[in-house]
Amino acid sequence: MKRIFTLLTAISICLCFTLSVCGAGQPEGSAAIAVSASVSAESAILIDADSGEVFCEKNADAPMGMASTTKLMTALTALRLGEPDRRISIPAEAVGVEGSSVYLIEGEVLTLEELLYALLLSSANDAAVAIAVSLSGSISAFAEEMNAYAAELGLKSTHFTNPHGLYDEEHYTTARELAVISAEALRSELISEIVSAQKTTIPHDGVADKRLLVNHNKMLKSYDGAIGMKTGFTKKTGRCLVSAARRDGLTLIAVTLNAPDDWRDHTALLDYGFENYERRIFYTAGAFSYALPLSDGESESVILTNTEPLALTVRKGASDVEIRVEAPFRFAVGDTKKGDLFGSVTLSVDGAYCTSVLAFSESSSGKTRPKKGFFERIFTFFSTEDIHGKN
Repeated sequence: MKRIFTLLTAISICLCFTLSVCGAGQPEGSAAIAVSASVSAESAILIDADSGEVFCEKNADAPMGMASTTKLMTALTALRLGEPDRRISIPAEAVGVEGSSVYLIEGEVLTLEELLYALLLSSANDAAVAIAVSLSGSISAFAEEMNAYAAELGLKSTHFTNPHGLYDEEHYTTARELAVISAEALRSELISEIVSAQKTTIPHDGVADKRLLVNHNKMLKSYDGAIGMKTGFTKKTGRCLVSAARRDGLTLIAVTLNAPDDWRDHTALLDYGFENYERRIFYTAGAFSYALPLSDGESESVILTNTEPLALTVRKGASDVEIRVEAPFRFAVGDTKKGDLFGSVTLSVDGAYCTSVLAFSESSSGKTRPKKGFFERIFTFFSTEDIHGKN
């Protein structure tokens, strides 16, 4: 008896392995190579904002200057250090900063949210300095906070020395890592709201609606589905651009560094993504079901359902969907409680996959149906059909 129990335990451990992240890996096709080669940018990349899957790239790991696209990390860091409604008195260091400006006045008071609008719409360098000095005490201290955030994101080829992106040899990133920063920024509700705005107004020295802020990102008007991000330019870095667009649930992020024809580059990159990929929701939360045999209970089986949606970005036309259910046992014994977790389901298409924890969709009592004998349970265990399948 002890040996049989040990055997069942060993088998259950083998069945317990689960996958916990969504991933993707699809070979780059000739069309992707052609798009990458045709862009004017020295460095470029196109990714799926949800999974991080790379659809096409060009010299994406070369460290380069990023100009004002820096301000996406500035905004992320600012929201980590302060609440949007925090009132900030403009410090002397923020007055007369080189480059784009909203002409802040020393001592005037604005909220952090208003300064973020100035930062991301008007690309205001004075707003960047006001945020950095007010939240961290100095530009260098704020830059260290930016670098710490980058390290948490797993970035190895990114380094910040300032919050505005004015040229510095030690201030750099790569197209690939800037795409990671951009995806993180897009997950912020406030940043997403700001970068998608065409224009807004903020106070000027205490007078409401006196500063008009206009978004510099032409993609918002010229590209169907564009939801913003950030422009940038210095003479030494050239034109830099991060753009994001969403259609039918698929969100793409394009990044170009030193791109003489960046608007055309981004149109070509985003077009390639939308023409070849789609975001497909295979099962909403609770829509997938698996009947797990019940050895003792009111019915022959109990239903397991997915606790999270099963969704993937896949190539258009992809049809080979594989579903794999992992569970600690091939049957449930005795009482089950609705909502209790039991195993997981993994869905994969062409190498891309996602997973969800499974939970009992109903409670079941083990008292009504006559109990099966021990050897009958063993027979049921080994005769139950494989819990892996294709959809």
